[in-house]
Parts: sequence; structure tokens; C-alpha cells
Amino acid sequence: MTDAKDTRPDVGDQFPHMTLITPDGDEFSTASLAGKPAAVFFYPKDNTPGCTTEAKDFTALAPAFADAGVAILGISKDPPKSHAKFIEKQALAVPLFSDTPADAGNGLAEALGIWVEKNMYGRTYMGMERTTFLIGADGRIARVWRKVKVKGHADAVLEAARTL
Repeated sequence: MTDAKDTRPDVGDQFPHMTLITPDGDEFSTASLAGKPAAVFFYPKDNTPGCTTEAKDFTALAPAFADAGVAILGISKDPPKSHAKFIEKQALAVPLFSDTPADAGNGLAEALGIWVEKNMYGRTYMGMERTTFLIGADGRIARVWRKVKVKGHADAVLEAARTL
């Protein structure tokens, strides 16, 4: 059996095209990013401490990303209504999208190999590995941050984005 880490897309690979759901329930295709660089951060769960900090950090830097010509997208498996509440409660200025339901097994997180088995307090479950992809205008992955530590992360992504 091949280790999932051996087959995950990496720098230089094409970022997969998938359809995501907006907080309003509309569809959004990652193919619509063609021709524009993007920072795509995947996070485990709305309204949890680390995820809130990460989303707020990207929100604070949104104008700088815009000046660099780089779109920002946040993605989790949470449903659209959860994203809408999260955006409102935390006054977020970055768009959030819902990947396909976790039980569907064919979402963007699965395609990227970041929907992984996790352990907490002796319980095993499937969850999102906090990961960020910087995608060039050509649709190829320019940089990957895996198992992200939130503190200073948005700044590091912005620094890399400015080099695209």
C-alpha cells in the first residue's frame, strides 16, 4: 500500500479543480482562480481558537494580499451556515468555502491528502490537517505549508506571496 504522503500534490504540481460551496450556498470552482495567484488555507473547524486566530490574521493582512494581487481563500469541511456565522461573529474579510461533506470522500481536502486520521485523547477520527497552498497564476502549487503553526503563519504566506 502506498503511503498517502507519497502521492500528495506538492510544489510544481497543478492545484486540483474542485467545486466548493460559499456561505450563501452557491457553488465556487477553483478553476475560476486561473490566471490569478491565490493563498488557500485549510483549517479544521470554525470558531475554534486556532482557526479563529488564523482567519483573523489573514483578514488583517487582506489589503496587503490584495496589493500583491493574491486572492485569499479559507476552506474547511464545516457547512455553509457555520461559515456564515463564523464570518459574522469574527468580522472576517476573507472568503470561506465548504469542501464537500466529510463522508463523501471526494473533496478537495481528500485530493490534496490533507483529510487525515487524527488522534485526540485516545480517540481516532478523520480531520483537516491545517495546511496552506500558495498557487501561482499558472495554477501550479508554488509553496506548501503543512501542519501549520498559526502564530506568524499569515505573515509568512504574505511574504512568499509577494515573490510571485
